[in-house]
Amino acid sequence: MQTLRRSLLSLLAACTLTAQVVLIAQSPAPGKAAAAAPAKIPALFLSDIHLDPFADPAKAARLNAASAAEWPAILSAPNSPTQAKEFAALQEACPTRGLDTNYVLWQSSLRAIHADAARARFITLSGDLLAHSFDCKFQTLLPAATHEDYLAFTVKTVRTIVATLRAALPGVPLYIAMGNNDSGCGDYQLDATHDAFLALVAQVVAEALPADLSAVDRAAVLRDFAGGGSYNVPLAAVPHTRLLVLDDLFFSGKYATCSGQPNTAPASAQLAWLAEQLDAAREHGERVWVMGHIPPGVNLYATARNSANVCAGARPQMFLANESLAELLARNADVVRLAIFGHTHADEMRLLAPEPRALNAHAQNAPGVPVKIVASITPINGNRPTFTLASIDPASATLVDYTVFMASNLTGVAAKWVPEYTYSTTYHKRAFDALALIQLIGSFQADPAAKSPASQATLRNYFPGDISRAIQFAWPQYACSLDHDSARSFSDCACAASK
Repeated sequence: MQTLRRSLLSLLAACTLTAQVVLIAQSPAPGKAAAAAPAKIPALFLSDIHLDPFADPAKAARLNAASAAEWPAILSAPNSPTQAKEFAALQEACPTRGLDTNYVLWQSSLRAIHADAARARFITLSGDLLAHSFDCKFQTLLPAATHEDYLAFTVKTVRTIVATLRAALPGVPLYIAMGNNDSGCGDYQLDATHDAFLALVAQVVAEALPADLSAVDRAAVLRDFAGGGSYNVPLAAVPHTRLLVLDDLFFSGKYATCSGQPNTAPASAQLAWLAEQLDAAREHGERVWVMGHIPPGVNLYATARNSANVCAGARPQMFLANESLAELLARNADVVRLAIFGHTHADEMRLLAPEPRALNAHAQNAPGVPVKIVASITPINGNRPTFTLASIDPASATLVDYTVFMASNLTGVAAKWVPEYTYSTTYHKRAFDALALIQLIGSFQADPAAKSPASQATLRNYFPGDISRAIQFAWPQYACSLDHDSARSFSDCACAASK
């Protein structure tokens, strides 16, 4: 890895930014003049909404009996007189670490999205639409309800989120991935085959895709999503580019079927599916974006919380059960222009860099896959709600820039949404690509005391609205986690940083 990084840094020193862009952009056909570069296009990135329809427990029975079309009116009605007392009791029965997104906050988010993202050409939603402890809250408030009632309730929650978001940005295509809380049975649980929740949500996902999606692509979405939460579609307004969406819950070490049994078959099937789609994209001269929910790599917060001494041989806590997803994406860095995830509720950048031993003929000149981890709408961890407005270069399918918009409070009541920071002006980079991330992450790792403006900005913006700088206590180790996605390479980097 160090040899590869030194080679790449040498390349950076020798090339101008213009030459870097040429390397990643598609070349014009022989004998034809290059067309004028199309204008950059805006896109909206969302993640971890975690809408809580139980915030006013007195409304639960009405919601259960109502259709999804009736939900916005019920949810937006004034709270019942007993709301505070009943919700406190519900929180005690179903403990969570904070408060998820109630409908007031969601409406505030939608108004800000309508005002600030009206020109978005597409929306990505990288998972976790349902609130934490969703099953516990439903069972506590509706003990006589059946499993079919619960399944219908989860689907109506998803449909409500999608319908209200599409109303805020009419006609804008919406691409949805599922998260670990998005289930018809329980957190981190789905059935390995013929999952009832996925089968029902497939129609909602398909309806939100571009209206001009071909019948072949739409049929494939319905089939693949119902079968395992994945799908492959053209990315709106970005020519010759496809979006591959995964339900990477199956890759988590916490994954179990609805009956509570571990099963590795779904992860193997998704990995084989992803490899096949990447090969097909390369064969057809297409670029690829990949979207999931749980990012690959090291979960530094959990590693530090568990006091894992990686320098004494302890294994760091990983987000996924193994490194196969990261390795596959990195091996295909020649076609994968961007990977989008959520899950951490934090605003993060990462790079999936191929190990020299894993390089194949296609990836020899591809420095890695840039990863954008999108911060959450939910304020459950004490963070301010955010959404991200991105700028895309359609000629190269590159994420050029983005601005994170942040709410002024955690409740949405009279909240003002203002820009927290913009990538280009904060980090002085003209693109969010692999070469820029090599430079940035390298500068973080060379700054163990986090004194530089770029390091300080990352500390400040990691946890939206948090002045305590949550990762400052482990900054050198955090910097290592940004481009060392295997347990071994992270440990080597972190131990070298601690000397």
